[in-house]
Amino acid sequence: MTIDSRAFRSALGTFATGIAVITAECPDGTPVGVTVNSFSSVSLDPPLVLFCLGRASRSFDLFVHGTAFAVNILAAEQQELSARFARRDDQDRWEGVGIERWETGAPILTGCLANLDCTREAVYDGGDHVILVGRVRRLASRDDGNPLLYVRGGYATLG
Repeated sequence: MTIDSRAFRSALGTFATGIAVITAECPDGTPVGVTVNSFSSVSLDPPLVLFCLGRASRSFDLFVHGTAFAVNILAAEQQELSARFARRDDQDRWEGVGIERWETGAPILTGCLANLDCTREAVYDGGDHVILVGRVRRLASRDDGNPLLYVRGGYATLG
C-alpha cells in the first residue's frame, strides 16, 4: 500500500504534542535554536531524551556534529517564541530573549516550563530527519503554567 504524504501528515497532526525550542552554541559562540514538536523521553536511567531534526534544517550540521544542546519546553504564553524559532531567517531571532548558560554552554531559555541541558549521546537515521539522543546533565522545571501544544497544524492550549 502506498501512503499519500499529505494524508500521512494529516493523520499524524491529530496527535497533540508539546512544543520545545532546541538550542545550541556554534563554535564561535553564536547561539542557534529551532522549534520542534518531535521531542520525547527515552530512558529514566540513564536520563535520555530525543528530538528529530529535518535534514534541510539550516542548523543541521551543528546539531548532528555538536556535543551539546538544550531542550526548552515552552509554556502556553510562549507562542511568539515558538514562531520566532520556527522561521527560516535568523534575523533578530535572539533579540530580547532571556538566556542562561549551564554546564554545556547551550543557551537555556528563561520562562519555560522546563529546561534540559544535554550532551549528545547518539544520532540515528530517520529518513528525511535524524533522531538525536541526548543525556540530560541538568534540568529545571516549574510547578505552575500550562504547556504550549500543537495539533492539526496550529497552536493549542489546555482547557
